[in-house]
Amino acid sequence: MTDAVRRVWTGLVAVGPRAGDHRVALRAAVSVAVPLLVVWAMGRLDLSVYASFGAFAALYGRHDTYADRIRMQAAAAAVLLGAMLLGTSLVVVGAPLAVRVIVVSVIAAGVTLIAYAGRWHPPGALFAVFAAGTTASLPAQPGTLATVLVVGGASAAFGIGLTASLALIRRGARPSAAPVRRERRPLGNLAGEMALTVGVGALLAGLAGLLLVGTHWYWAMVGAVAALGGAHVTARIVRGVQRLAGTLVGVLVAAAILGLHLPPVLTILVAVVLQAGAEMFVGRNYGIAMVFITPLALLMVELAAPTDPTVLVRDRLLDTLIGVTIGTLVSAASATLRRTRSPGLG
Repeated sequence: MTDAVRRVWTGLVAVGPRAGDHRVALRAAVSVAVPLLVVWAMGRLDLSVYASFGAFAALYGRHDTYADRIRMQAAAAAVLLGAMLLGTSLVVVGAPLAVRVIVVSVIAAGVTLIAYAGRWHPPGALFAVFAAGTTASLPAQPGTLATVLVVGGASAAFGIGLTASLALIRRGARPSAAPVRRERRPLGNLAGEMALTVGVGALLAGLAGLLLVGTHWYWAMVGAVAALGGAHVTARIVRGVQRLAGTLVGVLVAAAILGLHLPPVLTILVAVVLQAGAEMFVGRNYGIAMVFITPLALLMVELAAPTDPTVLVRDRLLDTLIGVTIGTLVSAASATLRRTRSPGLG
């Protein structure tokens, strides 16, 4: 077994230490559960997507000091709201699907720069691409823009408020691990190359998903962005394979859950449990996390816009395969170009 293959295999099967992930998982579960239960109680499950993406702001900065965490979550909330507004605007103006793919690709590149400069954790533009692509695929009217702001903004505010409340409760408490302090870093050639690579990968994956699958093309873009998220080629290959393998298992879980035809409130509770499971493993083994993330993503779509479960499962598999394949190829091409320009660094 060569060193390269050994590194890839080790990365695929390694599971990192727990590092207090149960506390993060509980906070994430509450941040998602409350907004979803509110829209369910209102009888407006069609708003659940906006509530979910707003809640995702609370997932940022899990290892940071509380002050940095709140700042990062506020910035992420602004980006996620902006992504949803842009995606919704594309539907309102009746933009062609190809134009929607292009705009979401630009969002992927732009948010990659923002996340790099702010040292966001989780890094990259995956959530923003997911939010923009999903909203660009849902029916919308001009008034929907205000709905996105209210529902998504309130959901994000709740999650950030929960973080702030925990900061006040735990003030003076001895931390279980030294929190990370982050300072903004300047943008340079590396950041520009990362943004360009992610943008191109997302664009190619989105167009391929649109041509080959049609519906849910944004899942191909999310798969490409995820596959391009590693710091180097080996890490990107590991992440891509983990996403693909985890998706294969996750769609089986999703098919079983969707086949039960649960009432909405139980579907929400299952989604909350899946969110907690994803947070327990996303920093330890991305493949295991995908077993939770895949059915969670499908349930989010099912809650907002009920669809034939067979179509959902099929599209998720095909789009993920397309996205991971294209993301991995773009990553390899980018690395080859970098070595060609700087042979001494290869």
